[in-house]
Amino acid sequence: MCFKMNIQMNKKYISLIILTVQNAVLGLSMRYARTRPGEIFLSSTAVLMSEVVKLITCLVLVFNEEGKDLQRFFRMLHKTIIANPIDTLKVCVPSLVYIVQNNLLYVSASHLDAATYQVTYQLKILTTAMFAVIILRKKLLCTQWSALLLLVIGIVLVQLAQTITDNSAKAIGGPEQNRMFGLWAALGACFLSGFAGIYFEKILKGAEISVWMRNVQLSLLSIPFGILTCFVNDAAKIFTDGFFHGYNIFVWYLILLQAGGGLIVAVVVKYADNILKGFATSLAIIISCIASIYIFDFHLTLKFTAGAALVITSIFMYGYDAKKISTTQKQVHFTQTQSENEKLLP
Repeated sequence: MCFKMNIQMNKKYISLIILTVQNAVLGLSMRYARTRPGEIFLSSTAVLMSEVVKLITCLVLVFNEEGKDLQRFFRMLHKTIIANPIDTLKVCVPSLVYIVQNNLLYVSASHLDAATYQVTYQLKILTTAMFAVIILRKKLLCTQWSALLLLVIGIVLVQLAQTITDNSAKAIGGPEQNRMFGLWAALGACFLSGFAGIYFEKILKGAEISVWMRNVQLSLLSIPFGILTCFVNDAAKIFTDGFFHGYNIFVWYLILLQAGGGLIVAVVVKYADNILKGFATSLAIIISCIASIYIFDFHLTLKFTAGAALVITSIFMYGYDAKKISTTQKQVHFTQTQSENEKLLP
């Protein structure tokens, strides 16, 4: 029993460490990739390739779930995707939204420094809560609403700090940047992330389909949208310079890192809880801020520090209440079960 609990605890903390590193490194890597000297790759093609990697990974995981039986694997794919077209069409909505969201994240990383990008993107907590209330009819406690208010104030402080420092900057050897453009891209990504996450949760709970199979559906439908986005936004550059223009080992590493992010979150949700997930996110913000000082010559101001502190506090506050409710419900259920068992005793 103790051995199993130790394994569970190890999985919990290992998954959280991986999520922390992934969150911090992804923001820093995206910023570096979009501002480094030399040829800049097309972000639309990187988003598409990330979906291809996710599809291949999830197909392997589904194949493993089906006992590594090829016939069962193909039957499951046919049953879930082809024989159930209405359910598959429902997944079209988040598929399109995720493609647009990921493209906006690249735009945001191109115009905001890694620390500001990391903090601002936490506004997705607010949009997720908002759509949870509207779509899932969830009720938030007063402390959770207070946490969301702190989150907004913190992000406003961060943006004000950076706007005062430099409203429109240009990275050395990199492309022209505009903080306001990057901010609007980040806000758009937060809004889409909140909607897509809650919509996906709703359809995931409404059918007996595994998370990995749902991700297969998502990626299968995201790829056509991704191809369309590539040719709508960058057709001229693709035909002139090629689809993989500007790609190197670092870009492929970035694609794999982004593709693995969703899978890591799924593992964390399975083995950890909201408080520890919030801790991982908060630690990632701190790591990004510290790394940005040394890598990107980022200047840490008092206003930025205060804003980031409020964001980190809000993450803990919001996650704490969700955990507290869950624990209370479990305790009530345990008490009721214990009481019923005592009644059965002679």
